[in-house]
Amino acid sequence: MIPFIVYKAIHLVGVMLTVTALGGMAIHAANGGTRSQSLTARLTTAAHGTGLLLVLVAGFGMLAQLDRPAIAGWVILKLTIWLVLGALAAVPYRRPQFARAIFVLVPLLTATAAVLAITKPL
Repeated sequence: MIPFIVYKAIHLVGVMLTVTALGGMAIHAANGGTRSQSLTARLTTAAHGTGLLLVLVAGFGMLAQLDRPAIAGWVILKLTIWLVLGALAAVPYRRPQFARAIFVLVPLLTATAAVLAITKPL
């Protein structure tokens, strides 16, 4: 069995990759970059997908080790945030006018997910 702390470390690396990638996409698009234009777009897309995968796998690994119901309200809210963070990758290149808003929204969503994970309120 993989220790909880290993899952947590993997989860946090995934969060960092996802947030960094979304920030990079938002700045790149805000400065007029396009998805097919550069190595930057491909690199941020790969980091985003890898980060989301790590977050999901490690999150469920940690959840399996908790002595709580798997379908708690806070878990559903965190999965919803995960889905939103996944979908946000498409927005900066399709709607560059929202790139700056995404740059602000992503840390807020991430902080909300962190509070849910720490407090497990529902």
